[in-house]
Amino acid sequence: MAKTRKEQKMLGTTLGPASETDRDFPLPSAKRRRISSEDDGEEPQVQTYTAPSRIKSRVQTLKPVVDPIFQGEPPRPPGNGLSVETMPTDFGSVNVAPWLVHSLRTMQIHNPTEIQRSCIPEILKGRDCIGGSRTGTGKTVAFAVPILQKWSEDPYGIYAIVMTPTRELALQIYEQFTALGAPQALKTVLVTGGTDMRAQAQALAKRPHVVIATPGRLADHIATSGEETVRGLRRVKVVVFDEADRLLSASAGMLPDISTCLSTLPPSSERLTLLFTATVTPEVRALKDQPRAKNRPPLFISEIKDQIDPENGGSKALVPAKLKQTYLQVPPTHKDAFVYVLLLHLLTSDGQRSTSADNQVIIFTNRTQIADLLHRTLHKLLGITYQSADPSHASIAHLKPTAVTSLSSALPQSQRTSNLASFRASTARILISTDLSSRGLDIPNCTHVINYDVSRDPVDYVHRVGRTARAGRSGTSVTFVSPRDVELVLAIEDYVGSKMVEWKSEGEEEVNVETRVLRGRTLKDVGECRMEALREMEGGKDVKGYRGKIRKKR
Repeated sequence: MAKTRKEQKMLGTTLGPASETDRDFPLPSAKRRRISSEDDGEEPQVQTYTAPSRIKSRVQTLKPVVDPIFQGEPPRPPGNGLSVETMPTDFGSVNVAPWLVHSLRTMQIHNPTEIQRSCIPEILKGRDCIGGSRTGTGKTVAFAVPILQKWSEDPYGIYAIVMTPTRELALQIYEQFTALGAPQALKTVLVTGGTDMRAQAQALAKRPHVVIATPGRLADHIATSGEETVRGLRRVKVVVFDEADRLLSASAGMLPDISTCLSTLPPSSERLTLLFTATVTPEVRALKDQPRAKNRPPLFISEIKDQIDPENGGSKALVPAKLKQTYLQVPPTHKDAFVYVLLLHLLTSDGQRSTSADNQVIIFTNRTQIADLLHRTLHKLLGITYQSADPSHASIAHLKPTAVTSLSSALPQSQRTSNLASFRASTARILISTDLSSRGLDIPNCTHVINYDVSRDPVDYVHRVGRTARAGRSGTSVTFVSPRDVELVLAIEDYVGSKMVEWKSEGEEEVNVETRVLRGRTLKDVGECRMEALREMEGGKDVKGYRGKIRKKR
């Protein structure tokens, strides 16, 4: 089939045979699975309403939520069965307790999102739940609020366990539970790798109310910490799988640990099981096919299908509503130079709007080694830029070497936590990361996501770009595309349901990144810094050039 003009332009040259490196990463099929309605019938009509003039700009057309799976119950209208005019506008209207409403207001959360309106009442009724909604829509609150409300009615022992795929996401959920449950003296324990197991075992033995854990470390405690530590797990009332698609994926390698955890917890007939994710996969949907006890209410499934970009081909609601998806054609050998020039443009006032000083950028790579090398290279390049820049430049403070930090599994846990904290606090403006930080992390000030390497799986792309444009904010994603990445980009576009557009500068002056890369000393400086970074990595030095401590052999 003949390629479109856009595909020919992105391709540039004929795709040759795959290299040895490419064979390690099988290309995803262009025909990816889609998040679709459980109802194979005719699609319901779109519901609309007339909003007051002061909020007309924020009104979006909503498609009905996927019907729950009912067993022996009469069919109901989509979602909560409420029309747009009667939809709840505050947490009190969805039966949330006053003390929790106060806690939410303290956290500047005043009105429930669609996923919260849909799931909170059903979880309070004691129904198992699968919640699917795009990134940045408040899924954590959707399960934390009903858990805390039911716990407050009869607080005892370990009431709930929340399992997540990454330590950083577990820490974020731990902080949110702690803040929400503060008025009721909630005791929460964080059980993740990279920290002392003895202190965690002692905390588990004291019967906290909520445990936030990664499957691997929790399985380690079950296997080695003794009966006194894990006894409280046998009375758990709620089990949550956050980012369930990742936890239940066979490729993630977490299934054996999850099986170990579930073998100690009460059977599914005696507890609630809640699965939440931005991408509902067949592994997640398999919960509805599990046999259910007669005394258990039917499973509730809610997949939010709001039409977020009707002018851009009708997106499938997998990406944030105000996200601008763009691509930039980049030669494979000049990626570092392109990302350096692009960062200078985004973080300074050169041709940018006045808010450029507030921009924060996450750069995603596919490999830990590439993230480390890019971090070192940019650290040196920003040092050169900072020393040679005009001191009167308004954006000089954002060009310091400390403006860039990294996050990957190769770093010790203390440094991972510190680096993420500096980025959250805007001390660092650039975060270079693997897919470790692509899931669940809420960084409100992130304005841009750069895909240095194209994601090999469209699902991972959705989670990457979901780090920006969260909670109604605007954001931009820029994907670096080389000739061999074209098939991957086409698969991503097919899965997301919308096309990427070529990146263009947003300032008054049009910026050509390629021209800026080729002029002056840019390529030479980038090449020298990259070679120096490679020598430091081979010599065992850290990003600042200091050699690590060498343990004496005895």
